[in-house]
Amino acid sequence: MNSKQLANKIAELIFNKKGFDVKILDISLLTTMTDYFVICSADSDTQVKAIADEVDKKLRDEGIRCWHTEGYKSLSWVLLDYVDVVVHVFKKDAREFYNLEKLWGDANIINVEDTALTPSLPPAPKKRGRPKKIQP
Repeated sequence: MNSKQLANKIAELIFNKKGFDVKILDISLLTTMTDYFVICSADSDTQVKAIADEVDKKLRDEGIRCWHTEGYKSLSWVLLDYVDVVVHVFKKDAREFYNLEKLWGDANIINVEDTALTPSLPPAPKKRGRPKKIQP
């Protein structure tokens, strides 16, 4: 799995725990420390931990180990470092304060939508029988 695929996989896993405002920042041309940041928001400490745990567990199940973690004590910003992809799980207010999107403003920013929440319209029912005549 390349770094772009890993970033997309992580974004999908975030939605499993109802993370929101998910963005992937492509910083590969700006720095050598990593290729992508995956950033998301959560409403509470509990949700921050749940998102971080979900990403870590599901990737570990696929044999992808996290190289370094930070922030599990305070749970306002948890960082998961997968070398080529770094995950930032923020409580909403901490994300606004640190504003990584502005700090890395030269990066290509991709907004990720939860496809499971996108409503799909059911097919229109087929009409049966003859059309009725309208009386003048």
